[in-house]
Amino acid sequence: MAGRAPIATKSSALIAMIADEDTVTGFLLAGVGNVDLRRKTNYLIVDSKTTVKAIEDAFKEFTTREDIAIVLISQYVANMIRFLVDSYNMAVPAILEIPSKDHPYDPAHDSVLSRVKYLFSAESVASGRR
Repeated sequence: MAGRAPIATKSSALIAMIADEDTVTGFLLAGVGNVDLRRKTNYLIVDSKTTVKAIEDAFKEFTTREDIAIVLISQYVANMIRFLVDSYNMAVPAILEIPSKDHPYDPAHDSVLSRVKYLFSAESVASGRR
């Protein structure tokens, strides 16, 4: 597995969440939540009062923290900061867009899926298969 970025695991890696209250609550009940010694959480609850700046700041924080391996973000929230999500190109933490209760999943807006489609189409063209 040469060329892959190792996940720094001193004790464990976390999953971060940026989503609506119902989605975050469900994941917190499943045990995803964490509060560190500085009282920093690994989630952001997005509601009608949450600013785009707060979402951008949380995304930047979660993607630069060494203890986070996956960032789950509701697709409708990711659409608010699409330029940041699309420009993110690191393997760890992985960014996964998920549906929410009020906003169904739209594969046309998923940046990961579009990258995979592009890679497979470029790969098939390069190898002469179609």
